[in-house]
Amino acid sequence: MNESESGETKKKIISTGHPEIDKKLGGGLPIGSLTLIEGQSDAGKSVVCQQMIWGSLKSNYKVIVFTSENSARSLVKQMDSLGLGILDYILLGKMKVYNMRPSEIKLNASKTLETILETIGKNNSYQLIILDSLTPIVSATNDGELLSYFERCKSFCDQNRTIINVLHTYAVNNDILIRLRSACDAHLKLTIEKIGDKLVKTLEVAKIRGAAQTTGNIVTFEVEPEVGMKIMPLSRAKA
Repeated sequence: MNESESGETKKKIISTGHPEIDKKLGGGLPIGSLTLIEGQSDAGKSVVCQQMIWGSLKSNYKVIVFTSENSARSLVKQMDSLGLGILDYILLGKMKVYNMRPSEIKLNASKTLETILETIGKNNSYQLIILDSLTPIVSATNDGELLSYFERCKSFCDQNRTIINVLHTYAVNNDILIRLRSACDAHLKLTIEKIGDKLVKTLEVAKIRGAAQTTGNIVTFEVEPEVGMKIMPLSRAKA
């Protein structure tokens, strides 16, 4: 394989920039994947997204983040604390951060979804889009609008753009959650578990269509300052 072919192969995935996590993801998320990251509060959903942001920027992809969890300034500060500096990428226009204010979402969740989709459409040179998180929008919208939003996300993914939607598992009823999982190409689920005398975060790779390699099942990790996600050499006990 020559250098240009190697580069082309490399560009077919969204990497986390973390070799151990990429390995569990079968190499990374295939480009064009509609992805659902779900889990309980404080289970590490945002940290996984931040690893995806970092890996994508390092691979020379352009990134858009819609966040109800942070402002642009607090996101920069949070990622800096994990050793994942993004300020230069924002200043160079390689990353855009849009803050979704919960008060505005409550007033008109449907308009918020429409604005997100319009922004994705206008910024077609940005290959990775992350929405962290859908939870405040879901609580103020109906099931039909949510499913329609995912369908429209899928049409962008068909144009080789990768969209990651983050959601608290409790935010929707089980029937809708099953339909959302089914609509997505990749599904990652995060939980907090007790192993021995300590609480750890676990990332379950439930599904990745089109992964370059066989995907792993469970990643157990902690979040450490200046390190980010630190993989734990612990296996979950199985009955």
